[in-house]
Amino acid sequence: MTTENKKVRLDKWLWAARFFKTRSIAKQAIDGGKVHFDGARCKVSKEVVIGAKLTIRQGSEEKTVLIKQLSDQRRGYEVAKELYEELPESIAKREQTAAQRRAEFAGQLHSERRPSKRDRRRITTFKDAMNQEVE
Repeated sequence: MTTENKKVRLDKWLWAARFFKTRSIAKQAIDGGKVHFDGARCKVSKEVVIGAKLTIRQGSEEKTVLIKQLSDQRRGYEVAKELYEELPESIAKREQTAAQRRAEFAGQLHSERRPSKRDRRRITTFKDAMNQEVE
């Protein structure tokens, strides 16, 4: 699994560490500036080294990981998570942002039940009336 002597490209390592489903998606993320190698943008062909720090943005989450091992083969999750270690600050920051998102979502209005057939008719009538006013 580990390739201590071999050189491993960044896109291949991200794929092997199961951050991205395919190498092409990893390439798009790197080219799009979603992956930083030791604090700087990098190219897809960047050779990873043990001890390097990667910052990876996926959706609204941002992970900062330390490379522990090199691999160019994709394995199961249990094996792949041995390739890196997520920094404690990164874990705390992700948990804090997740809590904020949950709090924002909880503040939104939610009905206790689904709309009935009568409610759906009223909604449709209201939307139709609004569309006619706009035209």
